[in-house]
Amino acid sequence: MSIKIVTDSTITIEPGLVEELDITVVPLTILIDGVLYKDTDLDSEEFIEKMQSSKNLPKTSQPPVGVFAEVYDDLGADGSQVISIHLTKILSGTVEAARQASNLTNTDVTVIDSEFIDQALKYQVVEAARLAKDGATKEEILASIENVKNNTELFIGVATLENLVKGGRIGRATGMVGNLLNFKIILQLTSEELAQVAKGRGNKTFTKWVDEYAKSLEGRNVKEISISHAGYPPIADYAKEKLQPYVEKEIISLPTNSTIATHAGMGAFAVMTEFE
Repeated sequence: MSIKIVTDSTITIEPGLVEELDITVVPLTILIDGVLYKDTDLDSEEFIEKMQSSKNLPKTSQPPVGVFAEVYDDLGADGSQVISIHLTKILSGTVEAARQASNLTNTDVTVIDSEFIDQALKYQVVEAARLAKDGATKEEILASIENVKNNTELFIGVATLENLVKGGRIGRATGMVGNLLNFKIILQLTSEELAQVAKGRGNKTFTKWVDEYAKSLEGRNVKEISISHAGYPPIADYAKEKLQPYVEKEIISLPTNSTIATHAGMGAFAVMTEFE
């Protein structure tokens, strides 16, 4: 019996991997000035251009339960099992929609909260898809996913608080002060919260954090480091150069998806690390 892997469009992943590993990506939707798009409809440059010119902050929505149910029905029509891995419940109701859909289908579906997003979500999805392709059992795949999850870190650098304020993620007064003083913040996504770990004025805040994070990797068994960014900020290249000596595998730097760019804003970047 084969096992098929499903995820959602908040994953940032090389398109070739999706095809190679037969991963099904269920898109979130995004509303820009009254026009509804699938998260997968726009590439990074198109989305950034539309976001910057839009009158209001784009609004993102999780996939409907019915869409998940249809995907599960189709994938399980040949008797296959499904493992469905999604972005953290802290940031979206997507994983709950997937769970509800799993109760509406005859397909054997196991829904996983990855507790991450972006390329950190990719780590779990790619591991699962490779194991599934190699004929691993569901139990083996689930155990490996849990291991990857427990050995992953994700940090986000936010260059402007405007989108976080408009999206209701932080108080409006805090946002006004932050923009006025040119505050930059670093957040860490954990299973419990999106927590601030550093704050400062100007881009030196970012470079200082990258330097400190590089030092923290000394002596640790790093399997993979990934970088994502919104609007191609120079800090993404700086981080790649600084962190590459700490990992054998080449660091992949990719434009993030439109859902994340909506909330994190222009100039945002993320550093994700998987340890052995």
